[in-house]
Amino acid sequence: MSQQIHNRKVLKQKRKKLRNNLTPGEASLWKFLQKSQLEGRKFRRQHSVGNYILDFYCPGEKNNIELDGEYHIPEKDKKRDQYLNNLGITVLRFENRATFESLETVLEIIKSHFSKKKPQIKIYYQ
Repeated sequence: MSQQIHNRKVLKQKRKKLRNNLTPGEASLWKFLQKSQLEGRKFRRQHSVGNYILDFYCPGEKNNIELDGEYHIPEKDKKRDQYLNNLGITVLRFENRATFESLETVLEIIKSHFSKKKPQIKIYYQ
């Protein structure tokens, strides 16, 4: 039996708490990521992978978007980022203030990491 690495139950309460208490930068960016608004890509906020809770995760693209605040510890990020990279997840990091000072640039960088193949909608009729 394989071990579940996405949204492990042990982290459920912590994920919920973080979702209900987004930082101003996270709340600002979420307005543009939610409901598949960014080129049709679905994002999840406060999604966990292994023991890590990701700010925003796009499962279709395997992209993780992290907003780093004032009390950020880069040394811890190296281990976390390596773990995610080993799973094929791309990590994009931005400073919180970037969502206020240059949101369009942040969104363009995120879009530049989407695969060139656009998601398809397949409709089947009986």
